[in-house]
Amino acid sequence: MSVRAAGPSREWLGDPFGEHSARTHHASFQLLGGPIRFDSNSARLLQLVREAFGNLPPQRLRGVANLRVQLDLVPRAAPNRAARARGTQPPALQMFGGPGFVGAALDGANMAIVDPSRRVAAIRVSPDMLRFAYNVRYELIEFAVYVLAARVRGLVPLHAAVVGAGGRGLLLMGDSGAGKSTLALHCMLHGMQLLSEDCVFVAPSDLRATGAANFLHMHPTGVRLLQPGERTRWIRHARVIRRRSGARKLEIDPRRSGGSLASSPLKIAAVVLLSAARRGALLGPVPPRQLQVRLEALQPYAARQPGWLQFSRNVSQLKVFELRRRSHPLEAGRALRALLDR
Repeated sequence: MSVRAAGPSREWLGDPFGEHSARTHHASFQLLGGPIRFDSNSARLLQLVREAFGNLPPQRLRGVANLRVQLDLVPRAAPNRAARARGTQPPALQMFGGPGFVGAALDGANMAIVDPSRRVAAIRVSPDMLRFAYNVRYELIEFAVYVLAARVRGLVPLHAAVVGAGGRGLLLMGDSGAGKSTLALHCMLHGMQLLSEDCVFVAPSDLRATGAANFLHMHPTGVRLLQPGERTRWIRHARVIRRRSGARKLEIDPRRSGGSLASSPLKIAAVVLLSAARRGALLGPVPPRQLQVRLEALQPYAARQPGWLQFSRNVSQLKVFELRRRSHPLEAGRALRALLDR
């Protein structure tokens, strides 16, 4: 008896590019300065959007464009046996681009494409990839939103953190592993506002910063530095995620803390560079002649974006400090609060 291979379905033949998919699930958020609308054919994908951006303060910027993100759950053309064999890891992330668009792809069925000229991003996810929900959210959904907002709204994207008070913020920058997340968490726990811990978006003309204070990623050993009590129970029960490097991190959601998240953009008042050095004053000035070199070394992607020259020119007018590592981040947090109060 012969078995005939199943061919493309009638639905696929009628809409091979998924252009007419019925997106019956919708959500809108005030995010990264202005409105972003999400449309999807999948309640599960929209739930990942809500996990990423729900219950965040609005942080409105003036005169920014409305944005739109489409999310489609799509069937695979054929079983991905290689992905199933890997079992515990999704495919490697690949970046790509072309005239007027940029994108990121896990494989041929799972990708995000950003079209700034149309103010839209499109995300496609296959059902089997939903078991890697963290990667879908972090590498496709957040990627699409952040790139779209930065390019359309003219914001400079920084790998940095911002904490502040009274409408003014401190821009914290350092190499990966320098302790930005732990420091930002302790600043929030002791009265400062958290704007963002990992991705910050700055308007180059006036240095107003916005971001999404949705997650902090901290090494589990950092919990030992927290003082015991009810205020930190939500941190100790945070879920553990695994980065592609194999490192395990606590994914801490500050929206559950009852702490203070910045409800509006913060104007950058000073720049603080985190250092692993332990000798010397806890907080010392950085000579102006070193600033541009160190900024470009810490922000290689941002330094190639259109707004960088104006951003770096305006930042050079600010005070810049180096924060040296001490035994407990609480001491550093107190120094930053005193700096901001000055």
